Amino acid sequence: MSGPLVVDLRDVDGTGLAAVGGKGAHLGELSRLDGIRVPAGFCVTTTAFRRIMAEAPEADELLDRLSRVDGGDREEVRSLAARLRRAVEATPLPDEVAAAITGALARHGERSAYAVRSSATAEDLPTASFAGQQDTYLNVVGAEEILRHVSRCWASLFTERAVTYRGRQGVDHRTVHMAVVVQRMVVPRASGILFTADPVTGERRSATVDAGFGLGEALVSGLVDPDVLTVRHGEVVARTTATKQRALHALPGGGTRETPIEERRQREPVLTDDQAVRLVALGRRVEAHFGSPQDIEWCLDDDGFHIVQSRPITTLFPVPDRDDDAFRVYLSVGHQQMMTDAMKPLGLSMWQLTALAPMHEAGGRLFVDATARLAAPTSRAALLDVVGRGDPLTRDALETVLEGEEFEPLPAGTAGAQPPAGGGAEPVGTDPAVVTELIERSRRSLAALERDIRTKSGPALFAFLREAFEEHKRVVGDPLSMRAIMAGMEATWWLNDRLEEWLGEKNAADTLTLSAPGNVTSQMGLALLDVADVVRPHPEVVAFLQGVQDDGFLDELPEVPGGAEARDAIEAYLDRYGMRCVGEIDITRPRWRERPSALVPVILDHVRGFRPGAAARRFEEGRRKALAKEREVLERLRALPDGERKADETRRMIERVRTFIGYREYPKYGIVSRSFVYRQALLREADALVRAGVLADPEDVYHLTFDEFEEAVRTRRVDEGVVRRRKDAFRSYQALTPPRVLTSDGVALSGAYRRDDVPAGALAGLAVSAGSVEGRARVVLDMAQADLEAGDILVTPFTDPSWSPLFVGIAGLVTEVGGLMTHGAVIAREYGLPAVVGVARATEVIQDGQRVRVHGTDGYIELLP
Repeated sequence: MSGPLVVDLRDVDGTGLAAVGGKGAHLGELSRLDGIRVPAGFCVTTTAFRRIMAEAPEADELLDRLSRVDGGDREEVRSLAARLRRAVEATPLPDEVAAAITGALARHGERSAYAVRSSATAEDLPTASFAGQQDTYLNVVGAEEILRHVSRCWASLFTERAVTYRGRQGVDHRTVHMAVVVQRMVVPRASGILFTADPVTGERRSATVDAGFGLGEALVSGLVDPDVLTVRHGEVVARTTATKQRALHALPGGGTRETPIEERRQREPVLTDDQAVRLVALGRRVEAHFGSPQDIEWCLDDDGFHIVQSRPITTLFPVPDRDDDAFRVYLSVGHQQMMTDAMKPLGLSMWQLTALAPMHEAGGRLFVDATARLAAPTSRAALLDVVGRGDPLTRDALETVLEGEEFEPLPAGTAGAQPPAGGGAEPVGTDPAVVTELIERSRRSLAALERDIRTKSGPALFAFLREAFEEHKRVVGDPLSMRAIMAGMEATWWLNDRLEEWLGEKNAADTLTLSAPGNVTSQMGLALLDVADVVRPHPEVVAFLQGVQDDGFLDELPEVPGGAEARDAIEAYLDRYGMRCVGEIDITRPRWRERPSALVPVILDHVRGFRPGAAARRFEEGRRKALAKEREVLERLRALPDGERKADETRRMIERVRTFIGYREYPKYGIVSRSFVYRQALLREADALVRAGVLADPEDVYHLTFDEFEEAVRTRRVDEGVVRRRKDAFRSYQALTPPRVLTSDGVALSGAYRRDDVPAGALAGLAVSAGSVEGRARVVLDMAQADLEAGDILVTPFTDPSWSPLFVGIAGLVTEVGGLMTHGAVIAREYGLPAVVGVARATEVIQDGQRVRVHGTDGYIELLP
C-alpha cells in the first residue's frame, strides 16, 4: 500500500491510471494541454482507498463472495453490494489520510467550494466508459463535508449498478480500486455534453453539443431537455432549441437546488453558433490528443469554457486505420463468412495474410474496401447486383451510402474497379470431372503442407509459413475454382429467376438442389448420424457419454462395453472433420479435434431422435424429391408456348447446378483444413515460449499478430502490457455489433428491408430455403448449449459450417446474419429446411420456447400466440 495518498492534478498524466483512476488520469492529462481549462484540484489516490478497504470489517470476505456470485442472482448482488457500501462508509478515515486531504485543501483554498468525484481504475477506459456507475457530489464546502463525501465516493464503487456493470464487462471486482478527484467548483451559466462524433450514426465529422443552463448534472441525469446543436466542418448545421423550464444551481453555503427558469428565458438558446463552434474546436483538440472520439462534459462561465471530464465514446464501432483522408466504404467480411464475432489479433492477422483481397481491421472484425468498385458505374452495378442477390440488407446499406453527400464517383478506369473474382471469364463446362480435379488439387496441396511443416520450428517455421500462405492464396484463388463456384451460383439464380417468370414459382432451385452431390458440409452433418448409429446399440456407451465432463473421454471410452467401436467411429469422424469448430475462420478458436466433447451433446441428441440408417434415408429422400421436382418443372414448362426450348434450357441448368453447387462448400473446407495445420504448428511454438518463461499462458499468443509472434520467437521477449491491453480491447469488441457496411467517417449501416408484403407484426428477412413450418423456437447463442428436439426451429445469430450437425434434427432455421449463398442457407436448402436469414434482432425479439411460423419461401417469421 505504498505511494502518496494525495497528488495534485497538475502532476498527473495518462500513466497514472492505477493511482488516480480513469477520470483522474484523463483530467490530469487534459490539464497539461495548452488552451484547455481544467478546474484545479487534487486526487485522493487508490493507496488511500486500499488503506480503507484493509480496515473495513468483512470487506475481503464480501468481495470474494461478490466475485463468485452468479450475476443473475440480483438479490444476492444487491445484498452484498449494500453490505460493502455500509462497511466502507462506517470505517473512519485514518488520521494520515484525513491529514493529507485537509493539507491539499489548505493549498487549494479550504473555504472554496469543490466537486468531489469518483474515479475508479476501471472507468473512462478506451474499451469501457463505466459512465455514471459511481457517484459525484457538487458544491461541497468545508473540510469535514469533503472528507465525508470522499468516503461516500469510495462506497459508490459498490452501488448495485456499478457492480452489475462490471459483471457484464467481465471485470473482477477485486481488481478495481477507487480514487477520488476533488476539484475547485466552477459555477457556470451553462454546461452540457459534447460528443466529438455523432453518438447515433457514428459519423466522425459531425459533433453534437447538448447544452443547458446552470449545472450540467440536471442535463446528465435527464432532469431537463437540452438544446442540441450539430457542428460540421466548422459551422452549426442543425439546432434544436428546447423549452428549458428548470435548472440546477449551486447554493452559497454548499449543495445545489433545482430552480425554475423565467418564462422569457425558457426558449433562449443556451449557446450562440460561435460559442458552439469554439467548443467543438476544443473538443477536436481533446479528441486528437486521446486518439479517439470523446464524450466531454463542459461548463461555461465568464472566463470561457472549462472541461470537467472526457471519456472515450465506447459504443461507436471503430473505423479502419488508413493513410489518407479520402472517403472509404468498407464491407463486412464477417457477414459474408457467417461469423460476426470479434476475432483476436492472431486470427485477424492470419486471415489478412491468407486472403485474396486486402483486409482492414476495425473492432476485432475484418472489412474489405469497396470504394473503387462502387465508384465506376459499371463495376458499381455489378457489385450491387451480386451483393443484392446474396444479402439485400448489404445492398440497401450501400445504396444509402451512395445517396450521401460524401460519396464521390471516381474517374472511369480507376484501378480497382474490376469485375468480381470469377466474373468475366469463359464459363466452365458442365463436367463433374472439373470438381473432381479441383478437390484433388486441394488435397495434394494440403498433403504437401502437412508433410513439409513437420520438420519446421522456431524462426524457420515462420519463414515456411509465409511461403505456405502464398500457396494457400494460389489454391483459394485458382481461376478454375472461382469459375466453378460462380457456375453453381449463377445456375441457382437463373433457375429461380426463370421459373418464377415462367411458372410463377418462387425459389424453385431450393428443391432442385436437395442432396446435391459433393457437398462436404452437408456430408459432415449426415456423418454424425452414422456415428450415432454406432453408439445407439450400447446403453453403457450412451450412459458414459451422458456423464462426459472433459475432452479426455476418448481415452476412457474403450473401457466401456461397446466403447472401442464408438471411439473408433468418433475418431474417424474427427479425422475427416476435426479441424472444424464454431467460428472456424478465427485460427485461435479450439477445434473439435482438440475439444471433442463439443460433439457429445449432438451425438446424444441423434441417438435419441433418429432411427438407424437416418443419414442414408435422408440423403436418398432429398435426391428423390429433387428428381421429382425436376420432372414436374419440365413437364409444366413443355406445356407453355415455346415450352420445349424452355424445358431444354432448364434441364441443362438443373444439371449444371447439381454439378457445381455442392463444390461451393469445398474451398472453405480446404481453408479450414490448412488453418488447422498452421494452428497446430503455432501452438507448439507457443508452448515452447511458455517453457522458456516468455509467456505465462500459451493462449497469450492469440493477442499478438503473426509478425509479433514471429518476433517473440526470435527474441524470446513479449511485452506483457501489449497482451494485457489487447485482452481488454477484445473484451470490449465482443460487446459491439458489427455493421454490414462501414464508412471511413464512422457511419455504421446494417440496411433495411423495403418491403410491403410482410404481415403486420411479422419479422422480415431473406428467404433462402423454401417451405413453411410451424414449431417451437429455440434461441441458441452457443452451439455447446443447444438443447434441441425434433421439430424445433433454431433461432441464432449466425451459423457457420460447424453448426451443420444440428441441422439434421431441426425443422426450420432463423438467423440474424446471412445471405442466399452463405453456408447456413446452402445447407438449409440441402436438407430441405425452411429458412429465413438476415432477421434483425431475431434472438432478442423471438423468445426461447415461443411458437413461430417460418415462411421460407416468402421471407418472414410469424410470432404465434
